[in-house]
Amino acid sequence: MSALVLSVTGYAWAVMHGMLSGMTTADVIGPDAGDLPADGYRDILLVGMDSRTDAQGNPLPEDMLAKLNAGVADGALNTDTLIFVRVPNDGSEAMAVSLPRDSYVTIPGFGKHKINSAYARGKLAAREDLVAEGVTDERELEVRSNQEGARTLVNTVETLTGTTIDNYASINLLGFYDITKAVGGVEVCLNEAVEDPASGADFEAGRQTIEGLDALAFVRQRHGLLRGDLDRVVRQQVFMAGLARKVLSAGTLADPAKLNALVEAINKSVVVNEGWDILSFAQQMRGLTGGRIEFQTIPIVNPEYETATDGLAVRVDPAEVRAFLAEASGETGGEAATQAPPPEEITVDVYNTSDITGLAGRVSDELAQQGFVPGEVANEAPRQASVVRTAPDEKASGRAVADALGGLAVETGADVPSGHVRVLLAPDYNSHGSSTPPAAGGGAPAAAGGVQGRPAQRQQPSDPSEPPITADKVVCVN
Repeated sequence: MSALVLSVTGYAWAVMHGMLSGMTTADVIGPDAGDLPADGYRDILLVGMDSRTDAQGNPLPEDMLAKLNAGVADGALNTDTLIFVRVPNDGSEAMAVSLPRDSYVTIPGFGKHKINSAYARGKLAAREDLVAEGVTDERELEVRSNQEGARTLVNTVETLTGTTIDNYASINLLGFYDITKAVGGVEVCLNEAVEDPASGADFEAGRQTIEGLDALAFVRQRHGLLRGDLDRVVRQQVFMAGLARKVLSAGTLADPAKLNALVEAINKSVVVNEGWDILSFAQQMRGLTGGRIEFQTIPIVNPEYETATDGLAVRVDPAEVRAFLAEASGETGGEAATQAPPPEEITVDVYNTSDITGLAGRVSDELAQQGFVPGEVANEAPRQASVVRTAPDEKASGRAVADALGGLAVETGADVPSGHVRVLLAPDYNSHGSSTPPAAGGGAPAAAGGVQGRPAQRQQPSDPSEPPITADKVVCVN
């Protein structure tokens, strides 16, 4: 028995080594992505997107798109599934928190919009810059602009959650289809039978095992559900819980055919950040069981928030989100739980790194009108991207200033005096900044949830009394 276990385990690790040699990576996080997180938690952003290309930037065949029921591409690459995963460094448990696709948040450099458009906005801006630089190869444009889209999305989630994303992984429609088939399907349970032509969902009530096209339809359906997209979030959670349960089982890890098919699907359609040591992470998580994986959703203020330009959205409060994450993680302090001081206790120094005359002075005046204390106003050496800098332990103050400006990335620096926040304004603040959001028809992604021209469905708030979903059992859902 011991020999059998060792041989199976050895095969599994050999397969994982082979997977690493073929996995697609992207420079999304930074040079410290492989380090053990200093805050005691590994924070991972999992992204599911409606990409019409594979992980290497190659377009998917038309027959495959038709098979996947992908619909007609509208020019925008939206991220329809966003899950924030927090794992303590000892790998003893995992918390997966869904971020509803229509959450109305600050997108650094672009103002307030639905979170599912962050990737597309960053990608579009980067693609325009690359074309202007003379890049003409379509595959290169796709790969490099996707990388910038991912960076914009990571910055957006960091701004919302008050955390630092340590790792990133994305998967497209084809990858999801292949992975569910590779593991032999996932068991789910529905309270009632459903039939939805838009997504292709056609299921009986009760427990059933689904894979491939049926699995895609299950996690993509939003029309005809009691709470619209919020019920779809729950669908995604129970499916991910089932997938985790299936992959962690001996039936998958001990089956060479399933392991090989899983690795092939991952290499084809999954992108992870450069520097992520997958083998070390797998070793860290080897003691994890289904009951120690918990799925939740961030607090929602208003599921039917009427925005000025983006139609109906889901309103969330960043302070509530950060407090929720801190409480769920058992934190008593840390940045996620830290409240910013009032504006009159924050001195803001504004520096113009662009060639736009008077930009720093105008922004300083705007911040003063919002109650912040005006600091130094000057010019600095040119830079490409606007940023807000704070002292190492005062990032909450920086986020308050960034929010007041409509959304900028926040970073810390030992050279920033306590009580001060530095704003470095680059050319992107004017061209893509929140003070001048893109006009309709100007190439910005479609804003209202899902299909253009289709009104968003009415949604009911999630019930805070509902217990979290875990990966140790099958839960029946809408």
